[in-house]
Amino acid sequence: MKIKEKGDIQNIYQLDGRVPIAKAIPFGLQHVLAMFVANITPIMLIGGVAMYNGVAFTSADVARLVQVAMLIAGLGTLIQLFPIWRIGAKLPVVIGLSFTFLPAMIALASQDYGLLVGAVLIGGLVEGILGLTAKYWRRFITPIVSGSVVMTIGFSLLSTGATYFASSSAYPMGSWQNLLVGFITFLSCLLIYSFAKGFWKQLYILFGLIIGYLVSLCFNMVDFASMGNTIQELGIISFPNFFKYTPKFEIGAIISVSLVFLVSTAETIGDTTAICNSGLNRDISEREVSGALSCDGFVSSLAGVFFGCPPVTSFSQNVGLVAMTKVVNRFTIMWGAFILIIAGLFPPIGAFFATLPECVLGGCSIIMFGAIIASGISMLSKCQMNTRNTLIIATSFCLGIGVTQAPGFFDHMPSLIGDIFSSNPVAGVFVISLILSLVLPKDKNENKEDNHKENNESPKMIEGNENIENKEENENQTSFSDDLSQK
Repeated sequence: MKIKEKGDIQNIYQLDGRVPIAKAIPFGLQHVLAMFVANITPIMLIGGVAMYNGVAFTSADVARLVQVAMLIAGLGTLIQLFPIWRIGAKLPVVIGLSFTFLPAMIALASQDYGLLVGAVLIGGLVEGILGLTAKYWRRFITPIVSGSVVMTIGFSLLSTGATYFASSSAYPMGSWQNLLVGFITFLSCLLIYSFAKGFWKQLYILFGLIIGYLVSLCFNMVDFASMGNTIQELGIISFPNFFKYTPKFEIGAIISVSLVFLVSTAETIGDTTAICNSGLNRDISEREVSGALSCDGFVSSLAGVFFGCPPVTSFSQNVGLVAMTKVVNRFTIMWGAFILIIAGLFPPIGAFFATLPECVLGGCSIIMFGAIIASGISMLSKCQMNTRNTLIIATSFCLGIGVTQAPGFFDHMPSLIGDIFSSNPVAGVFVISLILSLVLPKDKNENKEDNHKENNESPKMIEGNENIENKEENENQTSFSDDLSQK
């Protein structure tokens, strides 16, 4: 007879272990609220211009895709938490629809949604295979590259947080009502984090969102009419339609989307590395990089061909939440994945979450996005700040971020290059820092230190690492139901 593992609230700071369900659910809900609006916004923008076989999408078509986006985010997060074979990082990674793909997806959807589905199918397979073969190229992603990418992810989200802070559907951007609600939410988060005790302290984002939501009700910022429209179109329970959109293949679309998947690969490496550094206080392993990328790629590919869902990837918002709270427990975040799945099957739940005003979310987001930058600084601080590394950081930031702030920089270049680099600083910083780290010669002292580490690595340590990898492989081969059976 199996003895149930007793839940302990202190396990929220451990990757594995049970947490009392009543205390685990709020932490899972906190992760959902941190990413919910950002998860459904891309699909709404894509659906607004989408055509399929010459017919424009209806509001019901868009609403169904929103439900699919929530369902896939929940299922993909479960696979990241509890891997299937080598697919999944076994880390507290939350995935969802990414703004990285938005320009390419809008361009294809406006022509024919089948082109989008076909390109996502192939592009996802490219990233998935890239993940499974990570052991052959992982060594090229040095700490200086990873740290630069993580910092850039934080920088790229700052404008999003500021925009949310000043926005709502009820008032113009920058109105005093929006700013007041955003500031009250922000202040609530700070006060709760500063004065709350125990595990309540780590729920400061959730409580801040609740307080901000209640305040926004006083300013009539919450649009409950949209909930009624969603229920009217989809009903109380809604199941996704399979194979509604037939894939269509065009070489130009496949190449452009596959390149964006490579950019998403850099973001996923940065996100998962930041989780390990800030939440687990260690470097990421090759197996974790491989699992995270293969999950993003294969889930995107399957979700696209089965449900017509745009690509999914790791969510930086949740990385910032992990960095601030240090809550990394997989059992706890699993409940957030369950909430997303339920919201994807029951439209009223998802519609209620969607009523969260932008300024409320912005009041919390600016803290989380800043935490990502802090994680990047911490990662770079562990690298030697010699001339070579300083040059890599300075050049990659100056060019990678700088070109996104210079309108017209890519006007006389191929449109594909502009689509990738003009609005996504992560892509530029990743490519430049990677090239420089491979091309620039290392300092003599740095080479000596690397050789010293290699020469002093004992056989016992190597054997220990092999045992750990074998143990991880056995655990990854355990079925998903076995991972959950401990409940």
